[in-house]
Amino acid sequence: MTQTTLITPPSPVPDSRSEILELLRTVAAGLLIAIILRIVVFQPFTIPSSSMEPGLVIGDYIVVSKFSYGWSRASLPLNPPMAGGRLLGRSPARGDVVVFRLPRDPKQTWIKRVIGLPGDHIRVRSGQVFINGVGLPQEPLRLTTDHDAPDRTVLETRERLPDGHAYVTYDGGPAQAGDDTRTYVVPAGHYFMMGDNRDNSLDSRWPRAEGVGFLPAGNIVGKASFVLASWKPGAALYKPWTWLNLQWDRFARPIR
Repeated sequence: MTQTTLITPPSPVPDSRSEILELLRTVAAGLLIAIILRIVVFQPFTIPSSSMEPGLVIGDYIVVSKFSYGWSRASLPLNPPMAGGRLLGRSPARGDVVVFRLPRDPKQTWIKRVIGLPGDHIRVRSGQVFINGVGLPQEPLRLTTDHDAPDRTVLETRERLPDGHAYVTYDGGPAQAGDDTRTYVVPAGHYFMMGDNRDNSLDSRWPRAEGVGFLPAGNIVGKASFVLASWKPGAALYKPWTWLNLQWDRFARPIR
């Protein structure tokens, strides 16, 4: 009886070129997914100014939801020309914190709170915001120091919108620029924006050439959702020794 011996062929020697190509394909696929998510779903931004204190401070790394309001050219990198308005567009709600392209310079992205909707009459009198003739309730909380400017004393004030949405603002004192304004009538397709740091914010109280003016809906990038992390002022990517200069109490904070 003849016995048959099975011979197992040797395993092929890995081709280094194939391994490199596979690695490149994996990296490219990961980058493509990241780019799609950044364009369509979420985009990170770093807060560069104090205009939205105390809710947002310099160094906050925030995540912005693009699908909250649909997509326009402002939602895309480099603000490319695009026909039409917003794809699957939805209107921001009063009180939303919104990232937008500055009307006078679309290369700049700013962040403010929606105070006035299309058709609203907005006026500020003695630091109190009036919407369609009704003043927003303000509750003084405490005197404190400005988070980003410790030599400045401010009054924390809780402001409440008609729907009950409340948030905290900074008040630098009476008779500040922007504390008393004319009545603004918000045009169709536009919004009236204000910073929570009321006496340190160029917003819709100032004309477009100086501040924001009325914000066109097409300039909106998305809704600020939450603070992912926060670095102390002075930290930078090109300074590795500052990478751990974190504001640990500001991680994973929802933006109200």
